[in-house]
Amino acid sequence: MTGQIRPPLSPDPLPGRLARPVRRAIAGGVVRMFNDPEKGERPVARRPDGLFGPNSVAWRVHGDVTGMLVGGVSGLLLQMLHPAVLAGVWDHSNFRADMHGRLRRTARFIAVTTYGGRDDAEAVIDRVRRIHGRVAGALPDGTPYAADDPELLAWVHVTEATSFLNGWLRYGEPGMSRADRDRYFAEMAEVGRRLGADPLPRTQAEAQALIRALRPRLRVDERTREVARLLLSREGGDPAARPFRALVLQAGVDLLPGWARRMHGLSSPLPARPLVRTGTRGVARTIRWAFETPYR
Repeated sequence: MTGQIRPPLSPDPLPGRLARPVRRAIAGGVVRMFNDPEKGERPVARRPDGLFGPNSVAWRVHGDVTGMLVGGVSGLLLQMLHPAVLAGVWDHSNFRADMHGRLRRTARFIAVTTYGGRDDAEAVIDRVRRIHGRVAGALPDGTPYAADDPELLAWVHVTEATSFLNGWLRYGEPGMSRADRDRYFAEMAEVGRRLGADPLPRTQAEAQALIRALRPRLRVDERTREVARLLLSREGGDPAARPFRALVLQAGVDLLPGWARRMHGLSSPLPARPLVRTGTRGVARTIRWAFETPYR
């Protein structure tokens, strides 16, 4: 993520003198999306001594901006269907005032754990575990919850990993082998284990089975709808980026399984799907082209 892409691409769609500034503008916009310049943040450098390494499936999946954005939207919509996960966000975060900041911090966590050195990855995981240890409360019906509950962490983990992989399969590598899909879940289980999630799927089939097993715990209420509304809002931010954001949001909803769309009351009309998917593939190709080769 954060602009770390290694695509097989077609020749430049623009003449050389035009291609360079266009590439620079696109790449700069993506970098700013994921890195807070006021905090001096820069894209996470790829290091071979991290939790995974250059030959991992995680490096391949997480390096695609579009697939990760679309998968991220889908994953968040799935996660908030669990009332205890939703309560932790509702009671202990400033998502209403800083939804973009929250998403940026999540993206940075993924980038550091995927591409950073082992020391950096372990440090950011330890920091998240300390935060989870302070997050606890009660649901509206009085049921207690704690963010470090292994089952809640398992739900967040499996929905996130499944959604990222699905985003990559749809917009990056539709023909990915079953073995590589399973390798991805096995690799991601290392992060989940360090965060305290249990049970942890290590294959795609196990991930699908875990989601089915946890579905009876899912609910939708006014708080779910409010968080979803904020996540899917097209207002605010850079006006020039709103069409791109709208497309990513539509693609994220489209990526959801049908049962989850129905729970949220979100539609994905069949006539619109080809337009959304074709448009999103076009965006994906453009972003990969912008990062294909170094430029000055």
